Formats: sequence, structure tokens, C-alpha cells
Amino acid sequence: MSPLIGRARDRAVQTLSLDSEATRNALSASLVGELAGALEECAADPGVRAVVLTHTGGTFCAGADLRDPPEPAALVTLLRTIVELRCPVAARITGHVRAGGLGLVAACDLAVASARATFAFTEVRIGVAPAVISLPLLPRADPRALARYCLTGERFDPAEAVRLGLLTAAGRDADAVLAPILDGLRRSAPEALAETKRLLTARVLETFDRDAAHLTALSAQLFATPHAREGMTAFLERRDAEWVV
Repeated sequence: MSPLIGRARDRAVQTLSLDSEATRNALSASLVGELAGALEECAADPGVRAVVLTHTGGTFCAGADLRDPPEPAALVTLLRTIVELRCPVAARITGHVRAGGLGLVAACDLAVASARATFAFTEVRIGVAPAVISLPLLPRADPRALARYCLTGERFDPAEAVRLGLLTAAGRDADAVLAPILDGLRRSAPEALAETKRLLTARVLETFDRDAAHLTALSAQLFATPHAREGMTAFLERRDAEWVV
């Protein structure tokens, strides 16, 4: 079985690529497990100054894999691993991001996107809610703008994602936007980076400590409802769910 996470290293920056193009890099149990393992390797490697999380294909992440979904607790662990990693993690996005994929973006310390990227919280359209991903999302995003997109499932563009607080910056070429950020990280002392990251993520980790158990249970509960079964079936059958009017 081919690995689902690609790896590359350049001048102390470790790139991890979601590499399941056939499933649009959906968060399957296998992909979540492999990504968590790759991040743990980065944590144990003193030669890693920063991590770039990116993707192959035209989709950064399509959200949960409805045919092989991860356990909610496993997704919580993955998101917390990103937040707690001693070095900064930057998302590099050149394609579409949906639902749970936005949880990955929110967990990262930095995030950049190209003009081709699109974003949507599609959970409500399949009968569930963005429960687990709200852990890194709510402390970092603008609540009024977030309410619109979480409640409607509308798509939005990179400029709106910057305004919302999901992205650090966006531009025509994601690599051109990312280059000065990586240069700055390479010029920063490793221990200073680690301590600064702890300061910046303290409020996010407080949310995990307070709400993770409740939101894990809520996610499992919602995915077991009749609405979720109908919504996921409608999505897989490429039709409107029964509640669409």
C-alpha cells in the first residue's frame, strides 16, 4: 500500500504532503494515522525548524472520508498534535478545502493559499456540525464571519479566508507568499520559536482541555443520526438531501 503522506526536507523545513489524490485527500482513518505519525517524527527530530503541510492534486483536503471516517478522538489527537508541535506548522494550499480540512488549516500556526483555493464548511449540508474542528477554529477566527459560513455551507475565496482569520496571507502563487515566511522561520532561534509558539497557542490548548471530550462525544452522536445518514447518502449519490426545499 502506497504511503498517504509524502515527505521532503529543505534547509530544516520538513514538508508533509497529503497524498491520496484518488480520495481528494479526505481524512480517512489511515490518512489521519499516518499524518499523526509523521508529525511525531518531526517532533522528535531536532533538525526540523518548521513543518509545511501541503497536498498533491487539486484538493488540499475534502473533509472526512465518508467511506472510512476516522474516530473523532483520533481527529482531536491529530489537531492537538499540530497545535502542540514544538516548531511552527504552516499550511500551503493550492486547491479546495472542505469541512474537516479546515480543521487542519485552523490548527496550523500559519496558512497561505493561492488564488485557486476555495473553502467551505459543508458539515451542515450533510446533516452534522463542525464539532471537533471548532477546537482550533473558534479561538482563531472572526466569530461573525464564521457564523455565516458554518451555518450556510457557502463557498468563499482566499481573500475572505484571510479576513475570517483562517489564512495568514494569500496571493497568485502560494510559494511566493510562503517564501518570506519560511525565510523568517529559518532565521529564528529554535528555542525562541518554541517558546513563542507556546505563548500563541495557549488559548487554543485551553479550548482543547475544556471542550475536547464533549465535542468528541457530540461528533460521534451527530454522525449516528438519521439526518447524517441521509446527508451522507445523498452526497455519495450526488443528489439533494431530503430536507432541501
